[in-house]
Amino acid sequence: GYIEGEIRIGGYPKVQETYARISAYCEQTDIHSPMITVEESVMYSAWLRLPTEINKHQRLEFVAEVLQMIELDEIKDALVGIPHASGISPEQRKRLTIAVELVSNPSIIFMDEPTSGLDARAAAIVMRVVKNIVNTKRTIVCTIHQPSIDIFEAFDELILMKRGGQMVYSGELGQHSSRLIEYFEGIPGVPKIKENHNPATWMLEVTSTSVEAQLGIDFALIYKESHLYKRNKEIVKSQSLPAQGSEKLQFSTPFPQNGWEQLKACLWKQHLSYWRSPKYNLARLAFTISSSSFYGALLWQKGQNLCSSVLPFISTQRTIVYRERFARMYSSWAYSVAQVIIEIPYIFLEAVLFLTITYPAVNFYGSAYKVFWYFYTVFCTLLYYKYLGMM
Repeated sequence: GYIEGEIRIGGYPKVQETYARISAYCEQTDIHSPMITVEESVMYSAWLRLPTEINKHQRLEFVAEVLQMIELDEIKDALVGIPHASGISPEQRKRLTIAVELVSNPSIIFMDEPTSGLDARAAAIVMRVVKNIVNTKRTIVCTIHQPSIDIFEAFDELILMKRGGQMVYSGELGQHSSRLIEYFEGIPGVPKIKENHNPATWMLEVTSTSVEAQLGIDFALIYKESHLYKRNKEIVKSQSLPAQGSEKLQFSTPFPQNGWEQLKACLWKQHLSYWRSPKYNLARLAFTISSSSFYGALLWQKGQNLCSSVLPFISTQRTIVYRERFARMYSSWAYSVAQVIIEIPYIFLEAVLFLTITYPAVNFYGSAYKVFWYFYTVFCTLLYYKYLGMM
């Protein structure tokens, strides 16, 4: 198909850099750093996404308010963990995804199937949280498939599309979905909804391809000829023009925080992730000790100049970076520099261990000058392969 039309904000054409600052997007897949806590995840997002006018005290107060609103304050000190392996539950993880986005104080939040993969109880908790957010005068747009009656009637308005992206209905649901039911029951041939039947299920049943073929109608065409469509078109037309005296929304800087704050935030988060991963760090040290011992034994007393290198495994957080970069939390250089800096002390320790074992074992010439350059070479080699592995 073809994507046509344009997106406007306040009547002005959308600029992605500006749009990312006033909107939030909750992905269907909940992507979070596993080795930081729930509160730290929200604090990190607030640090990078709130404007510089908000001081640290105000930021912490807002984080606490969001945690309470999303009902995460009781587990704020729990590590996020790895999905389906450790840490918080899938439902809590979904609420954390919402909290991380909400803390940026957006005007509109998009949610991609917020109840996907959750049981009925967990889905109800998530939707209760969503209603809490709506009560703060924010707009929430959700995509959802076959919701339960309780979840369905939590929404205020509905856009229903058939296969191919054609619109079948767009408007208010009404109390107990009365507006929706009234619209479809007004179409000749459409069966009435049964008592105590889920309006969402009934709606999908009566607008199916088989029913269209049976009745010989096209629900998309009927909608385009309806009074509801004409009214919606007038609303869109009026909202597509800038209000008199208004100005185009724009920001003076490409990111909410300056480069130094971005670097500090990235360093803080990555320091916590590294420090709380003892198995990973011990594995790196064990590999360094074993490999240096092997080379020391292999070249015992040979006194030959041999450049050795180690390419340790590194688990990059690409998906997390993609999400955070998409949300305009920081620039690519801030993350890259933070990643480079955080590796230096660990590589330094590995280089010292490697030198301590291999230098006397191989019986290299024992001058401070040569020891320094041997250390420098090993250090730079380890850095090179570490950074190569990150690319």
